[in-house]
This record gives sequence, C-alpha cells and structure tokens, in this order.
Amino acid sequence: MNKVKAIAFVLPQFHPIPENDEWWGKGFTEWTNVTKATPLFHGHYQPQLPTDLGFYDLRLPEARLAQATLAQDHNIYGFCYYHYWFNGKRLLNKPLDDMLRLRTPNMPFMYCWANENWTRRWDGQENDILIKQTYSTEDDKKHIKWLCENVFSDDRYIKVNGAPVFMIYRHNLFPNIKRTLELWRKIAIEEYGFPDLYLCMAESFNLQDNPCQFGFDAAVEFSAHAVLKHKCKPKYKTSFFKKEKHNLEFRDYKRGVSDSIKRKQPDYTFFRSVTPSWDNTARKGINGIVSLGSSPEVYKKWLEDAILKSKAYGEEENFIFINAMNEWAEGNHLEPCRKYGKSFLEATKSVLENYK
Repeated sequence: MNKVKAIAFVLPQFHPIPENDEWWGKGFTEWTNVTKATPLFHGHYQPQLPTDLGFYDLRLPEARLAQATLAQDHNIYGFCYYHYWFNGKRLLNKPLDDMLRLRTPNMPFMYCWANENWTRRWDGQENDILIKQTYSTEDDKKHIKWLCENVFSDDRYIKVNGAPVFMIYRHNLFPNIKRTLELWRKIAIEEYGFPDLYLCMAESFNLQDNPCQFGFDAAVEFSAHAVLKHKCKPKYKTSFFKKEKHNLEFRDYKRGVSDSIKRKQPDYTFFRSVTPSWDNTARKGINGIVSLGSSPEVYKKWLEDAILKSKAYGEEENFIFINAMNEWAEGNHLEPCRKYGKSFLEATKSVLENYK
C-alpha cells in the first residue's frame, strides 16, 4: 500500500482577536469555554484540560512549533487549518499569517475554508448572525488570487502533482459552486501558473453528494458528523443530572464508527476520516451533545479500518483525515489531556507506523 498521509484539522481559535473581544468579552479564546466546563452527569469527563502543550496561545511561534512537533512525532503528515474569509475580511488569521511569514514550523499544510456565517450558537445555525457569509463573482476572484499569491505558493503547501489541495466545508451554501470552481481553476492556471487546483468537498452534515457533479476532485468524510448520527440514552439514571431543566443529548460513538467502517468506498475519490470523540458541552452547556463509548482503543480500530478500506489513489493523493487535533471545546482532540494523556496520539502513531 502506498504511504498514507494523515492530515489533522487544526482550529486557530486559541488567541484573542478584537471581534471576539466585542462579541464574547475581553480576552476571549477557545480556552475560555474549555476552562469553564463542568460535569453535567455522573461520570461526565469535564472539564477536558490540556497537559503537555498547556493553555497555548497560537500567536506564539513556540506554541505552533510545539504543536507541529507533537503531531510529527506521532506520524501525522500535515495540518489542515481552518480558513475564515468573509468578502476579503479574514478572522483568526494571525497564527497562519505568521506561519507563512516566518516559514516555520516546517510541516506540510493545507487550508479548509469554513464558509459559514458566524453566529452566537457556534453550531452552523443561521440565527444571531455576527458576520454573514456572502458570495459573488468578484469575491471569488479576489479570494482565489489572495490564496494563490499568499498561501498556495508556499513550498510546504500540500499539493497533488503540483496542484494545491483546497477544501470547502459547506459546498451547498454557494449559489453556483460549479461556476466558482471553474473560475478558480482558470485563474490559478492562467494567471499563476499552477498546473491545476485539487479541490475537495467536505461531507459536512452527512451530505453524501458525488463531488464530481460540482466540479470537485474529491470528497472528504467529515467523521465528526458520522459520530453525531445515532442518538442513545445513558445507562445511568437521569437522577444523576443536575436539577435544572436541560436539553442535553447523547450519541453512540461506537455505532458511528461502525457505520463509517461498513460504508463502501464510492466510485469517486473519497478520503476517509476519523474522530477521537465528541462533547461540545464546554461551548453549549446543558444544550450540548455528548458521545458515549469513545476510547483510544475504539478510535484505533476505526483508524485501522479507515486506512485498510480506503482505496489507494496513488502516492500523491493517499490522504486520510483526523478530525481533529485541537477542537477542545468540542471534546474532539488528539492533543494530550488529563484523562487520556497521549493515548489517542499513541494509537495514531502505532497504526500509521505500518503505512509510512
């Protein structure tokens, strides 16, 4: 089997920005949510707090280097950074801009455009909008030119046969995604000399569309949403819950893993993905969703099967995605925590060791 390139999603939320100061309070970062979390029922693992890397600030080069080194030490090939673009306005961009400017860490990377409205619910719902995502031909041009000039040209940027790999989180929000992708390819090839673009579509919210019909090269399984499909009830009595009224929901992690493993590989290019766990009560409190049954052992089996059941499309495009490296407020992180330590990273390393 060709070498597997494991790419972990990275959230650049861990530093203050003026917009978050205004919307959520001075000094707000993702750690604000993480540290205020409390157990909501018997045996609930909260708060989930970091160990090895601590409460890092991604504005610091030392923090970005430590994060990348930890990943590379556990056979993770590269990072997929979330990219926030709103008609030319970028958010949470300083860590990525500095990574580009300083040319460190020396680790392959790519971008995923998180093309949703920013809302007060943090969950993709279209209410309480803080910044609205709109689309136009002029913005399509401006966006791809900025990417070609400032990001895709970096020699660390992940490419397939010279074509920069770029992912879109929610393709269904575009008024005409096929036209946008055609325009992007034309500009990248004719104006910037790239052989092409390698465009990926995330299967967000379990939309299992054929990417080819929209002009994409591949689809990426968005494994966090696979975990969220199956509702379940906790084995313990509800008397363990706090007394206040709640809307807490539970999901069966193992059933989500089983669904992903059983899913046949489609006839288009489809990159598999795995998720360590899920618990967004740090963000949403008693209105959150908690997955039950996750463990490093179950995650390891999922990763093994995801690799074995994936087609090898060739050494240039043999990717598998891990969602995520550091989604701490969603209880979805490979980075070491107080309960599991490096167990999820060590499981990752042991599986990938066979496909280096």
